[in-house]
Amino acid sequence: MIPVPSGVRVWQATGHTDMRKGWASLALLVQERLAQDPHSGHLFLFRGRRGDLVKIIWHDDQGSCLFMKRLERGHFIWPTPADGAVSISVGQMGYPYLP
Repeated sequence: MIPVPSGVRVWQATGHTDMRKGWASLALLVQERLAQDPHSGHLFLFRGRRGDLVKIIWHDDQGSCLFMKRLERGHFIWPTPADGAVSISVGQMGYPYLP
């Protein structure tokens, strides 16, 4: 689990994202598609097409972080495809998949 400081918001990008993208490309998506600042200290989650892979970008005071999680079975719960992002709580990150 990521030690998330209080006050940090978690944003799920709706729809699916090309999982070949790295931190810089995902940060550009945050700016252009979500109209947010990737250096704000908030967490930004992106899901792949199959639904079994997510990438999370986060910028803390020390630098940029890229986290990735792939499920062996099941898929991540995700909002229906639409433009923008959905804000979730840090606690909701703890139960993100369906078997």
